[in-house]
Amino acid sequence: MGRLTVLRHGSNQWQVSGDETITTVDRLKDWLRHGALESHLFRYDEARLLTHRLESIGRPLKLGLMLRVLSRGPCYVEDERGHRRLLSMPLLARWGWRALCEPLQKRPLLGRIGREVGALERRFAGGRRPRLDLRASPLYLRADMGVGITAGGSVGHIAGVLNHLAEFTGPPVMLTTDVVPTVDRGIEVHCVTPLEAFWEYAELPSFMINRAFDRELPKVEGRELAFVYERYSLNSFTGARIAAERNVPFVLEYNGSEIWMSLHWGSPLQNQALSERIEMLNLAAADLVVVVSRAMEDGLVAQGVPREKILMNPNGVEPDRYSPDIDGAPVRRLLGLEGKTVVGFIGTFGHWHGAEVLVHAFGRLIARRPELRAHVRLLMIGDGARMPEVRQVMVRHGIEDVTVLTGLVAQADGPRYLAACDILASPHVPNSDGTSFFGSPTKLFEYMAMGKPIVASDLDQVGDVLEHGRAAVMVTPGDPDSLVGGLAALIDDPSRGQALAREARRLVLLRHTWRAHTACIIERLTERLGAR
Repeated sequence: MGRLTVLRHGSNQWQVSGDETITTVDRLKDWLRHGALESHLFRYDEARLLTHRLESIGRPLKLGLMLRVLSRGPCYVEDERGHRRLLSMPLLARWGWRALCEPLQKRPLLGRIGREVGALERRFAGGRRPRLDLRASPLYLRADMGVGITAGGSVGHIAGVLNHLAEFTGPPVMLTTDVVPTVDRGIEVHCVTPLEAFWEYAELPSFMINRAFDRELPKVEGRELAFVYERYSLNSFTGARIAAERNVPFVLEYNGSEIWMSLHWGSPLQNQALSERIEMLNLAAADLVVVVSRAMEDGLVAQGVPREKILMNPNGVEPDRYSPDIDGAPVRRLLGLEGKTVVGFIGTFGHWHGAEVLVHAFGRLIARRPELRAHVRLLMIGDGARMPEVRQVMVRHGIEDVTVLTGLVAQADGPRYLAACDILASPHVPNSDGTSFFGSPTKLFEYMAMGKPIVASDLDQVGDVLEHGRAAVMVTPGDPDSLVGGLAALIDDPSRGQALAREARRLVLLRHTWRAHTACIIERLTERLGAR
C-alpha cells in the first residue's frame, strides 16, 4: 500500500498523498490507545519516521516497534537533511535488551548524579575568585532536551545574546543540543548528541545530558574562556562544573523554576528533590544570575539569592529584522487577507499566552458587532500546547470562517507574518496559583518594533513596558470582555492606533534591543568581577 510517513512534530493529522500515507506520532499513539493499530498491521511497503536531526532522536524503541509491525518492508528514521538510520530487527532487539536492563541501573545512576552534585555544592560553598578576561571566548551552553524548536521566545533570546557577544568579548562558541536557526552562521557551534541510555524514562535523559556534554568538551579544551553562560534547563549542572574547573565566571540565564513549571504547566517531577538540588546549585554557583522580570528577581531574593548578583534584564528585539518597513502584502495574498483589517497574534500557544482568551474575545466581538464579520479577521500565527483549546473556542463561537490558523512559522519568517497584521494582541494571563507573572514576552518587543498598534494585558512586566494610552491599549488580564473593548477601540480609530504604534517603536529602540540587553550583561559582570 505504499509508504507510511510519521511526522515526529506537527498537528495530529492523517492524510494520503498518492501512494504515501502521512500521519503523526500523536496519531499513532491514538491508534494504539483505541485499538485501531490492528487494522494497519503490515499494511505498508515501507515506513519512516521523520525528525529534525537524526542525532537528537535518542532511542525511539516504542516508535520503532510500531513502525516495524506496520510495514512489510524496511523501516527507518530520516531527518531534514536526508540522513537515515535503518530500524533493523537486530537494532530494535539490542535497544529492547538495554531497556530491560535499565530499571536495575536507575538507582545507581541517580546515586552517582547526587554525589556529583554534592561535590559541586561543597566546592562552591567555600567561595572562589574567578578570573574574567573579556578578550577570551564566552562559552554558551544550551542543554534543553527540546529539539526541532524553530520559533518562540527561547529561539529569539538565544540568538539575541549570542549574535551580539562578540561586540564586547572574544568570539563566542556554543555547545547545544540543537541548532538554533537564527544564530549567525559565523559563530562556532558544536551540537551535543543526547545519549541513548534511559530514553524510555521521562526525566533521566535530562540527567544524562551532563555526560553527553562531557563528550563535546574536548572541542573547547584548548580555548581560553572569558566566562560560561548557560541558559538554564532541567537537571543541567554542566555550566557550573566547567566554570569551577576552568576558574572562570559563571553566568546563569534563569527563566523560571523548572520545578514550578512542571507542577503547574506539566506533570510533577519523579525526582523532584534531586532536581531542586541542581536548580539551587546553579543559583548558588552563578556569579551573575540574569532574569527577565522584577517578579522573578523578587522571587529569587525570597529564596535567599543575594540581590546584588541578580541582573533584571528584560527581553529584547532585533529592530532591523522586526521593522515597519517590512511588506506584509505577500502574506496577505497568501492567506486571503487582502482588504481586511487583521488582528494578529504570534506565539507557541503556551499556558501563559492567553491565546484562547483572545479567540473568546474575538468571538464575542463578532457576535456583538456582526457587521465586522465582512472585513475583520483574526490571524493566529504559530502552534503549541493550547491549540486544541483554541480550536474548540473557535467552533463554539462559530468564527472558523473569520479566523486563520497558520500553523508553526519559522522564527525567521515571523516578521513577514506580523507585517500582514493591522493590530497585534498580547493577551497574557496570570499564573494559575496566584503568584506574580514572571515572564518577559519576546512577542511584546517584536510587536513594538513592528510599529503596529498593540492591545496587551496590563500584567506585571507587560504593564511596566507599555503605558496605557501612550504606547498601547492595556486591558484586564484574562478578561475577554476587556479585550473586546481594547480591540474595538483600535479597529474603530486607526489614527489613534498609529500614534500608539509610533511611540512603541520609539521606546523599543531606546530601551529594548538585544544589543543593549547583551551590553547590560557584560557591564554588570565587569562591575562584579572586574575585567581584563
